[in-house]
Amino acid sequence: MGFLIIAINLFALAFAPVLTPFTETEIVGKVWEPGIWATDCSSEAVKSDGACWAQLNDSRMGGKSWLGTDHIGRDLLTRLLYGARNTISLALIITGLSFIVGMAFGFLAATMRGWVDQVVSRVVDILMAFPTLIFALIVLSVAGTSIPVLIVVIALLDTTRVFRLSRAVAMDITVMEYVEGARLRGEGIMWVMWREILPNTLPPLVAEFGLRFCFVFLFISALSFLGLGLQPPTADWGSMVQENSVAISFGVYNPLIPAAAIAFLTIGINLVVDWFLRKAAGLREEY
Repeated sequence: MGFLIIAINLFALAFAPVLTPFTETEIVGKVWEPGIWATDCSSEAVKSDGACWAQLNDSRMGGKSWLGTDHIGRDLLTRLLYGARNTISLALIITGLSFIVGMAFGFLAATMRGWVDQVVSRVVDILMAFPTLIFALIVLSVAGTSIPVLIVVIALLDTTRVFRLSRAVAMDITVMEYVEGARLRGEGIMWVMWREILPNTLPPLVAEFGLRFCFVFLFISALSFLGLGLQPPTADWGSMVQENSVAISFGVYNPLIPAAAIAFLTIGINLVVDWFLRKAAGLREEY
């Protein structure tokens, strides 16, 4: 189920322009217009005049919005698909960058020990002393909310968590006999890190990658909800919830659709992470 959820989101990410006849910023209808999912064609009166069925047929030809429209009349399904492309791609880039930097420094600190470990660990402690959201809000308010700044800020904050895990896991590996044997053979630090330590730390790090991606994904959505993430008119699930949140007061539940998409992807990734950890630990499911 988790792999299916991830596959659906990746499909939306890859084929967003093909799956909808509208563009990301195109206004296609009235404000908060209900979608086809809210259309009732069950009554005999509606069936008899044929108006509802004509609307459904028109929607199948690409003339109507399946999920309704947002606060300025843009197609919600289109925004949802493009939001998947923008938010998920950005979260993947940030998570990958934080893991490359965090693992490199974590392995280096665990391998060299001494003053290198102390200096890097104290710098990480200083960064982790700041509340994550407050630190991001301060930096983004000063430096701006461009995508490069967003990537650097969130990746820097996430690198500290990756460093802590990779260093802790690598500390247990560096005292093993095969690592000592590699050192006695005269192998360099880089060889020991990438040929001896990395392969033996992959299971927890791969699982952490999935969890970190969820945290980054939710963090981007939270910043967008607060107005400091991806900026309009770029589609983003967090900003979509914020832009349409007023609609709930009028009985229109369009904001719940991007919120459900955020929860949907998060649950799917956590299912895969749990499955991977059980496989790596050799545990069997009990029924």
